[in-house]
Amino acid sequence: MTPYRVKTISDFHQLRGLPKPVHPLISIVQLEEIQKFPDTISSMVLDLYSISLKKNFSGTFKYGQKEYDFNEGTMFFMAPNQVFSIEHNPAETAAASGWKWVLLIHPDFFWNTALSKSIKQYEFFDYSVNEALFLSEKEEAIIDSIIANIRQEYYTNMDRFSKQIMVSYIETLLNYSERFYNRQFITREKVHHQISERLDELLTTYFNQTDLASKGLPTVQYLAEKLHVSPGYLSSLLKTLTGLNTQQHIHEKLIEKAKEKLSSTNLSISDIAYELGFEHLQSFSKLFKSKTDLSPLAFRQSCN
Repeated sequence: MTPYRVKTISDFHQLRGLPKPVHPLISIVQLEEIQKFPDTISSMVLDLYSISLKKNFSGTFKYGQKEYDFNEGTMFFMAPNQVFSIEHNPAETAAASGWKWVLLIHPDFFWNTALSKSIKQYEFFDYSVNEALFLSEKEEAIIDSIIANIRQEYYTNMDRFSKQIMVSYIETLLNYSERFYNRQFITREKVHHQISERLDELLTTYFNQTDLASKGLPTVQYLAEKLHVSPGYLSSLLKTLTGLNTQQHIHEKLIEKAKEKLSSTNLSISDIAYELGFEHLQSFSKLFKSKTDLSPLAFRQSCN
């Protein structure tokens, strides 16, 4: 079934039985205000940015074909054009289910502001639902206070300062969220180090295969799927733990394997490049030199 598309803030308000929005491009909805869930809609797509905080939600939230049961303070971020669905207990209202708030922003709201470009740098908008942000009570209080400031400005009589003030608060909200995500990578260290170790094993196995010439180099998408995480989350996690993103990890393992072949075999450099999945020798030589400051030939000569 084709997902139901919500194109505007007004569309969302109408769909959820809410009063008309104060501003056409931004809205803060306290979830207890929602009067109805649309029973006939199985999934939807928002042409909006969505930032929400859910707590003890009794339903199931589906996103990217995955399910997540929200049972603690959890922040979730969506960029425009992402498909999601909600299955709820029809006997409960939104208030009873423990939802808190959702901030909806049309991309046009950021027009002519610095955030119109920089918002794409916040990688958590591309994380999967099982990679949501889990907040401590203190962190939740900080986020709620920022939302309260946005809400206060939202209901104040609009003037020429209103938009920039709200954009400033939104940027603060995103920066705190990024800080808390980095904290999450560290405090959930065991599971995240396991992902890093599994990545290393996965790359070792991949580069030990004999059919790289036909398969080519591993992609970030391929590795993320094997590790059951989204590409953005994997790169963010690795950067926090190791300082390198996923693509850099691929290159590190590739250079390690190239050095092994250059120092221990008599294969020509072009054959090594081909065996490692490169279509062109020049691409291999350029990458090798950028990582080692030596050409493949110079490295081989240094080993003799």
